[in-house]
Amino acid sequence: MDDILLEEISGHAAILTLNRPDKYNALSDELLRAIGDKMHELDSNGSVRGIILTGTDKFFSTGADLDSALRAQDLPSTHAMLAYFDYCNRAIERSRKPVIAAINGFCLTGGLEVALACDIRIAGSSSKFGVTSSKIGSVAGAGGTQRLPRTVGREWAKDMLFSADFIDADTALRIGLVSRVVAPEQVMATALARVDAYAQRAPLSVWYAKVAVNTGMEMDKEPALEFERHLTAGLFTTEDRSEGMSAFLEKREAEFKGR
Repeated sequence: MDDILLEEISGHAAILTLNRPDKYNALSDELLRAIGDKMHELDSNGSVRGIILTGTDKFFSTGADLDSALRAQDLPSTHAMLAYFDYCNRAIERSRKPVIAAINGFCLTGGLEVALACDIRIAGSSSKFGVTSSKIGSVAGAGGTQRLPRTVGREWAKDMLFSADFIDADTALRIGLVSRVVAPEQVMATALARVDAYAQRAPLSVWYAKVAVNTGMEMDKEPALEFERHLTAGLFTTEDRSEGMSAFLEKREAEFKGR
């Protein structure tokens, strides 16, 4: 089980690689739990400033593991299967670190739902995206009907959910599903470069910005603005904010400590 999720530290980044190539990186209960556990573990690692979740050059992930899906034959077993997805995706969204999905190849259904929980998605030019649930009489129940329209808008989300058609990387970029499309061999380098950029900024600022966006998007505008003010006021009392202002005035690079 330990080998289904590989971890590598590269500079400021923790790279988590889905490692079930014979199963097209299908998301078993064990793999989803491992991703969630690792997100919680990395939160306490101060040297890690960003997390990259990736797969192989041909498959990010094709979705839920068939064995898990076949076990879901009634309401309790279906809820149990979806609970693993929920644990994984909430851990990604609630991580204090920026989480980047570095995508090559196919990113489908449950795999796309996990990628949607990430903060940033970078895709290789040959990537394909889709939600295939309607082909088997199901519906995307791990966030696909909620995170997808919040990302690409209602019409594109509905079309993808209704049709089960794949879209290519250029279309994904155009509709906002991914933030960058690069050559397949440049996906990881691009993701690492983004983590390096984030690592130059105050850790608490990055974390609070993530919290503000993720939480505020679920609120009406006025409460969201109040929540933003609350977070900003809290940051004004931190050592990093003082250091950042001093460094700016002294025309030097800030040395942030995350406190």
